[in-house]
Amino acid sequence: MIEHIGISTDQGRFDALAAGPDDGRGVLLLHGFPEASTEWEHQLATLSAAGYRAIAPDQRGYSPDVRPERPEDYSIEDLTSDVLKIADELGWPKFDLVGHDWGGSVAWHTAAEHPDRVRTLTAVSTPHPGAYAQAVRSDEDQQQRSSYIPTLQNVRGAEKQLLANDAAALKQLYEGVVPRDHVREYVERLSEPGALVAALNWYRGIKFSGHTGKVKVPTLYVWGTEDVAFGSTAALSTEEWVEGPYRFEMFQDISHWLPEQADEGLSRLLLEHLSQHG
Repeated sequence: MIEHIGISTDQGRFDALAAGPDDGRGVLLLHGFPEASTEWEHQLATLSAAGYRAIAPDQRGYSPDVRPERPEDYSIEDLTSDVLKIADELGWPKFDLVGHDWGGSVAWHTAAEHPDRVRTLTAVSTPHPGAYAQAVRSDEDQQQRSSYIPTLQNVRGAEKQLLANDAAALKQLYEGVVPRDHVREYVERLSEPGALVAALNWYRGIKFSGHTGKVKVPTLYVWGTEDVAFGSTAALSTEEWVEGPYRFEMFQDISHWLPEQADEGLSRLLLEHLSQHG
């Protein structure tokens, strides 16, 4: 049974989905753009059935009560701090961390900076920020894949463009592989006043400027070969940024939306990773 909960911090109340026994081993799952905690439904159910306590918060900008207006309030340090404060409120001195897309970037940074708090890391789609930065500098394919980012960062009215014509451009981002009921929920939520502005502030606030060091905790990185945002150069070089136990898994013919498009396969790998590094 997946339940809706609230997690109160000094930044405000984070909405979240939760599943599993209260005394189960804690797993925190961080969503990406333009989605929400709902993207982890399959993983939440799977973890719950295995006895874990799984929590997927709607992160800063996505939870209505934690929606600062300034882009500078979406730095990687702010987002990492949110993760630790949520874990503190849950009573988790140590926890397993899972992240997809922007949630993956935050998860990488949290694991690198706070290895005393993170038991294991599972990064989905998103390569290590260091590997990504290197690829953007040197790999023409990755440069082309990342060419959309300045538009989201700098163009005034990007929110209006995404929501115009019944959110046609926003819906197109999901590539037709995200479940329709999830897409309807995401579009509805991001159509609320200020919601899409806040979601895009992740691009404007982080701007890929924060340095993320090497990760020492046990790490699973999962990537789909058809990912439109992250190419093989960054994916394959991510291992150079992990000093702890490392496992890299590729899903053939799967796109960026791995938690939903390859839900069963990802859940299986996640359980294997957690059980191996208890």
